[in-house]
Amino acid sequence: MIHVEHLHKNFGPVHAVDDVSFDVMRGEVVGLLGPNGAGKTTTMRILTGFLNADKGQATIDGIAVNDEHLRTRSLIGYLPENAPVYVDLEVTEYLTYIAKLRSIPGKEILPRVKEMVDTCGLGQVLGRTIGQLSKGYKQRVGLAAAMIHKPPVLILDEPTSGLDPNQIVEIRNLIKEIGRKRTVILSTHILQEVEATCSRALIISGGKLVGQGTIEELLHRGASRITYTIAARAPRARVEYDIAKLRDMKIGEWLSEPNDATQRCLLTSENAADRSEDIFRWAVDSGLVLSELKKEAASLEEVFRELTQS
Repeated sequence: MIHVEHLHKNFGPVHAVDDVSFDVMRGEVVGLLGPNGAGKTTTMRILTGFLNADKGQATIDGIAVNDEHLRTRSLIGYLPENAPVYVDLEVTEYLTYIAKLRSIPGKEILPRVKEMVDTCGLGQVLGRTIGQLSKGYKQRVGLAAAMIHKPPVLILDEPTSGLDPNQIVEIRNLIKEIGRKRTVILSTHILQEVEATCSRALIISGGKLVGQGTIEELLHRGASRITYTIAARAPRARVEYDIAKLRDMKIGEWLSEPNDATQRCLLTSENAADRSEDIFRWAVDSGLVLSELKKEAASLEEVFRELTQS
């Protein structure tokens, strides 16, 4: 549905987007993840036709964005970080206005507005001007406006920015529901956003695509180190001495007090392969009885930091 090939965009000496390529299939919800200033918004503005790429190509359903802005915009619903709504209009007035701008036939406008009100949960705020609404409801109105022409592609830029925890959960659930029928690209720097809503993630840093895949694939491929929790009934000095015999492993953090009968610590391995059996054999050879040996699951935060820190 979306094909991006060797995309470049410079602002003077700044390489905002630097040779980025990716595909998003029909029906996917994909997170565009990266730190602030990574190039996420620039990439989305190129996809939506608001900016022209300096080099490379982006296509929506096989149509080149640079060549046919109007055609590709008709296929896209775009919600910027701050929903561009008219605060002095009532909710249905605003959605009716957007429907007319989108050239929806007159007889279809009222049913379409009602459908968006139901889809985005706006029933409780009908009759109120948008300026009276909370930011969460303003985002819902912006989302309804982005979808009113039933685009097959939805592009959302930081859709939960500035919302309270309850509003964040509501918007995330709404995005997941919408994603069952549309292709969605969700830009964010919030890791939990991607884990909660997306089937796949693209990680961008310094204008470059530094990682992509399902969350599980990123956790597996991205982290170059693995952490284990171990506990042994022995003095700390003995445990430290024996751990020094383990190749490519070191103590990351002690989880027990120095004089505790059972010493517990985190072991880090620079080898991404599973070292659980090596640790078990080491304990047997050293005469240590392990009361705990647990491989800690890698977090998306660790992968993100590793991929985006230069």
